[in-house]
Amino acid sequence: MKRRNFLTKAAGMAGVGVLAAPAIAQAQDVVRWRMSASWPKTLDVMYGSAEQLAERVRELSGGRFEIRVFPAGEIVPAPQNLDAVANGSVECCHTLSSFHLGKEPALAFDAGMAFGLNARQQIAWLVQGGGQEQLRDLYKSFGTVNFNCGNTGVQMGGWFRKEIKSVDDIKGLTMRIGGIGGMVLSRLGAIPQQIAAGDIYPSLEKGAIDAAEWIGPHDDYRLGLHRVAPYYYAPGWWEGSAAITCLVGEKAWTDLPPDLQAIFTVACNEQSRNMLARYDALNPVALRKLIAEGAKVSYFPRDLMDAAYAAAQELWVELSDTSPHFAAIYPQWKAFQEEEVLWFRIAESALDGYTNRVVGQTG
Repeated sequence: MKRRNFLTKAAGMAGVGVLAAPAIAQAQDVVRWRMSASWPKTLDVMYGSAEQLAERVRELSGGRFEIRVFPAGEIVPAPQNLDAVANGSVECCHTLSSFHLGKEPALAFDAGMAFGLNARQQIAWLVQGGGQEQLRDLYKSFGTVNFNCGNTGVQMGGWFRKEIKSVDDIKGLTMRIGGIGGMVLSRLGAIPQQIAAGDIYPSLEKGAIDAAEWIGPHDDYRLGLHRVAPYYYAPGWWEGSAAITCLVGEKAWTDLPPDLQAIFTVACNEQSRNMLARYDALNPVALRKLIAEGAKVSYFPRDLMDAAYAAAQELWVELSDTSPHFAAIYPQWKAFQEEEVLWFRIAESALDGYTNRVVGQTG
């Protein structure tokens, strides 16, 4: 009797083993995604961050999750990345949402607004200020899920072939600039142009454009922009925080096992820190090289800054009237900015201002 029971149980366990084997094999199947980046390989921090993210996903998953990164134009041009993810041509992309403002101006809150939050404040808004939830609702309308995966920090104001002495010098000027910055400058009489990174140098060299902005000293030096437009202005008031986003198709995301979802999220969070750290470390070195090779660094005149700020505030009202998404996000975002400015003005800016004046002058 006992022997018969034992054989029955053993047969049952064998049956379980046979049924479980395919499930175990399926659990070990490798998930393979394609990531279309908005950057050429020559931009080592931007494109390199996408590759580092993919490598970290592979490492944390023990090889169960592989992401292959493609540079801009290899699958789709940078402005088409959102569409490529939404229609399933690729599972994910690595982009700046400013490339897609033509579809929805509220995407500017994801990348960064003119005279808006700095890099730290942007993270605070996303993580603690309700920003991530609002952006998730926005991107859901495109069939995508968004993940912050980097930030350039405040950018430079770009390269100009002629000196800018007042806001009047902007009128009629053709400048490579897109997104919100282009919208604001067009109100001041400039003619914005959207040109890919690899085409900026020849466009400046041939005189097809009068000025161009990209990111900051490290990337600008690699593009050689100082050789064709010597006047280098600060600050890039249109991108005090250029936050980089990984967009994932909704189906690709829901099909992903929970542990791999967690791994992808962690890898994106790591790159949010790492990209900003790399730019902060590399930009001072590159700035010295640019100055040594003839770049003339200066600040935008105050009347230009004031005119641009006023134009930006007018633009927010108009965009709120035309975009329900913009109208929904802007009041909460603005209230958060006002709170952040209060704190930064009292402590952060006061200390930074003093330290920036005295470091290097003593000892």
